[in-house]
Amino acid sequence: METMHMADEELHETDEQSVDNVSDTTASNDGANDDDYGIPMDEVEAVLNATADKSSMTPQMQRMMKRQAENTKRVEESIKSTKSNPRWFVPLFCALMIIGLVWAVVYYLTGKYPIPAIGAWNLAVGGALIMIGFLMTMGWH
Repeated sequence: METMHMADEELHETDEQSVDNVSDTTASNDGANDDDYGIPMDEVEAVLNATADKSSMTPQMQRMMKRQAENTKRVEESIKSTKSNPRWFVPLFCALMIIGLVWAVVYYLTGKYPIPAIGAWNLAVGGALIMIGFLMTMGWH
């Protein structure tokens, strides 16, 4: 019984020492991460959020702020110039491809339908519908 009590005490002492070591290591790392490049992260965030006073910034931070503004402007212009298709475009080319596939399968299974009078040209109609659908996919934005 006495050995178990001693083992518990040793375990608690070891746990306390490891917690102290972890907290010391964490405290020393926190200070190192803030100034990796000589600029505190709160100042960098202020520059990126454009909330900093320009007169108190270093030239490096002013260049960083200018670059960020240029990148934002470029992205906004790119988004504005992007063209999009009407809402009916995608459903139409999907429907054409599916109808063409069903047309060809129906002809293969029946031998004369969907249009009995044109015979094997039913395959050409099905293929044409599929090709029109695929060609429309190339114009999709």
